[in-house]
Amino acid sequence: MSARTPPRLLDLAGRHLLRADDLDSSTLESLPTELFPPLFLEAFDGYRTETLKAMVQTWPFVRLPLRALIELPHVGPLQAVLEALDVLLAQKTRSRCKLRVLDLRNTGQNFWSMWLGASSDGCSSSREAAVAEPRSTTKRPSTPLKVFIDLCLKKRSLDNFLTYFLRWVEQRRSSVHLCCKKLKIVSMPMDSIVKVLSMVQLDCIQEVQVSCTWNLSTLATFAPFLGEMSNLQRLRLSHVHGSAFKKQEHDHVVQITSQLRRLGHLRDLHLESSSFLGGCLDQMLRCLKSPLDSLSITKCWLTESDLTHLSQSPDISQLKSLDLSGVTMTDFRPELLPVLLERVAATLQELDLDVCGITDCQLEAFLPALSRCSQLRFFSLCGNLLSTAVMEKLLRHTAALPCLRQERYPAPQESYRPRGVLPEARLAQLRAQLLEILRDLGKPRIIWIGLCPCPRCGEDSRSLGHDEGNTDSGFHTFSQ
Repeated sequence: MSARTPPRLLDLAGRHLLRADDLDSSTLESLPTELFPPLFLEAFDGYRTETLKAMVQTWPFVRLPLRALIELPHVGPLQAVLEALDVLLAQKTRSRCKLRVLDLRNTGQNFWSMWLGASSDGCSSSREAAVAEPRSTTKRPSTPLKVFIDLCLKKRSLDNFLTYFLRWVEQRRSSVHLCCKKLKIVSMPMDSIVKVLSMVQLDCIQEVQVSCTWNLSTLATFAPFLGEMSNLQRLRLSHVHGSAFKKQEHDHVVQITSQLRRLGHLRDLHLESSSFLGGCLDQMLRCLKSPLDSLSITKCWLTESDLTHLSQSPDISQLKSLDLSGVTMTDFRPELLPVLLERVAATLQELDLDVCGITDCQLEAFLPALSRCSQLRFFSLCGNLLSTAVMEKLLRHTAALPCLRQERYPAPQESYRPRGVLPEARLAQLRAQLLEILRDLGKPRIIWIGLCPCPRCGEDSRSLGHDEGNTDSGFHTFSQ
């Protein structure tokens, strides 16, 4: 049985101070920096509001990461912190407190873990200098307090924490800058969204995800805020419904694209289940100000003209990831996909063409272009009806790609019985054929063969598996 390490004198002193009823700013000013985080945690957990106020007003660090400590729906400790900040914001100069950033994102665990470890194992001077400013009586001009928060607007009404906090920010707009890098909108009325965004420094936002069902009119209402997000890097829009062929809705598309033109740092664009794209993808692409790194257009109806414009767009010249899964291309001319792949061949690393209705003729047409995608690491074709002969040609072409590590393909259409059932015996035969091809190519590879959902009947792997007693998860792996 190992002996327990006795507490250090500094730890004992901190506990003694926390029990004191008269702990104030003057006492805390002489407290060693390394005692502040553990003492603050104990005061926060114990709802010692007066101690919290005193500690905030003498905080020796530039940043206070608070979100990891807040237990919803209780906002008492947060209220104490904000009341202490009110005192600081009212001061014309801040001579002792170093606090400049209140961080309400889920990113503060490292800070607390580091200092809690320091209180037990000792704290090096270099570690302390990295996160704490030296104490000084030099007066500084008062500057706005920056508050960082990741917003997820997902309820009909805001929760207690966000309601209380946003009311506090609204009343202090001149002295508090609310900064949000990640904004996610799941389900909230537009008037509430507008109210929240009116309090945010929009040029701080780097990532926006809209996951609720909107029509074009609603997106057009949101677009002016989007245009103010001058540092936006990633935009995800899903379930935006409408038709650009209707005059009024075409006007909404113009309103939206006029704002997207202002996004000079956009690198990732993801559009899912958005019916308005059909026939107007070129308008979306023309509004982009710089080449994209990632483009995802999934579960959308596109025309041949849309795919042509996509392959001609200068903004895909540096594309690293392209996802067109769920875009039906069955009736498209075979030469469209080869032109698109030629444009991205030099940089493309990920390509997803799941459930696109790709035929043998189309696949054979783009195989030479696929062979030139020398940087390709991930390639998926699941959910397409392809023959065994064309699958073999595909495997021989992809064998020449030096970086390819993940390959996901559908089981050949000859493998299935009527109603989409894949018998266990046929699966074993398919495995043997693939292994023979891999041995012939002489290159070790891992290939995933997707058995579900069946592109003919849409049944999932569980119903297929139970037919033959197969309990696999829907993918089978084959390697040399």
